[in-house]
Amino acid sequence: MKIFTTCYEMCLKWAQHKHAEKYLGGLSFSESVIFPIPPDVMLAPMVLSQTDKAWRFAAITTIASVLGGILGYALGWFAFDTIIEPIVIEMGYQEKLDLATQWFTQYGVWVVFLAGFSPIPYKVFTITAGFMHMALIPFIIASAIGRGMRFFLVAGLVKWGGPTIEAKLKDYIEIIGWATVALAVIAYLVLR
Repeated sequence: MKIFTTCYEMCLKWAQHKHAEKYLGGLSFSESVIFPIPPDVMLAPMVLSQTDKAWRFAAITTIASVLGGILGYALGWFAFDTIIEPIVIEMGYQEKLDLATQWFTQYGVWVVFLAGFSPIPYKVFTITAGFMHMALIPFIIASAIGRGMRFFLVAGLVKWGGPTIEAKLKDYIEIIGWATVALAVIAYLVLR
């Protein structure tokens, strides 16, 4: 069953859609607040399909992500007690929130930079930054640098690798897809 090959081919088609840039921005914005799928899954195919626009796509992804991060920050600042905390408790994420709070206390703005660059869920840190009343300007700067480094790196690697990466990706997409699912299940079981 070639589920991931089909999904990959669909992503390549969507990446050439006339509204693809808007979709990329929307995905990036929403991932910084609540949506669980990282924008890299749309950024990479878009760069593959139009390598000449790699830096434009990376910039759109970065700007939308930082703007979404600001919304997450505002939710943490203004609506943590009334909206966010009940959701965190209901979904069983209190330990993750406590850990993020501890990291902010120890490392400050560096946590935002790390979360922006790494695959750690950025939304947890945008909301926590607001909840802990972190200074807004350092938050925006750390977010822009961390997110920008990540998305420009992804775009650059895909642009540089171009057809070679696309050919290898086609060969190994099923293995990569199923390995990712297996890792997600293992991570869920370990972190639960």
